[in-house]
Amino acid sequence: MCAIPSGYPKVLHTMKSTTKRAPDHNALYQIAEQQAGYFAASQAVKVGFRWERLTDYAKTGHFQKVAHGIYRLTQFPSSRFEDLFAAWLKCGPKSVISHESALAVYDLSDVIPGEVHVTVPRTASRRRKGVRLHTNQLRSTDVVRREGLPVTSVPRTIADVARSGLAEDQVERAIRESLQRGLATRNTLLAEGRRKRGRAERLIRIYVVPSKKAS
Repeated sequence: MCAIPSGYPKVLHTMKSTTKRAPDHNALYQIAEQQAGYFAASQAVKVGFRWERLTDYAKTGHFQKVAHGIYRLTQFPSSRFEDLFAAWLKCGPKSVISHESALAVYDLSDVIPGEVHVTVPRTASRRRKGVRLHTNQLRSTDVVRREGLPVTSVPRTIADVARSGLAEDQVERAIRESLQRGLATRNTLLAEGRRKRGRAERLIRIYVVPSKKAS
């Protein structure tokens, strides 16, 4: 675990037990550290911060507000995936970046999705602007961490986009580059295709299994 920077405010331990819970800066740092420096206001509230005071911390330079209810500790640099962190944190800790957005994280696509694709375990009652929700149960092996961001694994991502209708040439590119870069194996891709069936299985088989040509 990284040491708390000297410039970061420390918790005062002289508060009387009868007063309100003091903000636990150490606990917030530990939460944010696992998320590339980002955190949701709800996470800060759970460790003693008052929601209405978060803006004050932003004004004093301790926090950087990146979206409504989403902040970054200023000791951490801005991530190239800042919009994905914001979408993920808004959707909750059980959500995962997926589909075309996951392809972008792995640099397996040159198409920038117009929305952030997020998979959640059950249908969300609240829709969020700029976020495309997918409902599905993910296995533990379906999720990896990439620069602090929870993302569907490469085989799962490719099967998801193939099944959801991504252009065939983009699916082909993702398969080819994932194999060339060692991000996936033929066996893991074929296994994921069999799980998804339909278009996903068909496209994965076409581009994973080399055609037999006469030498």
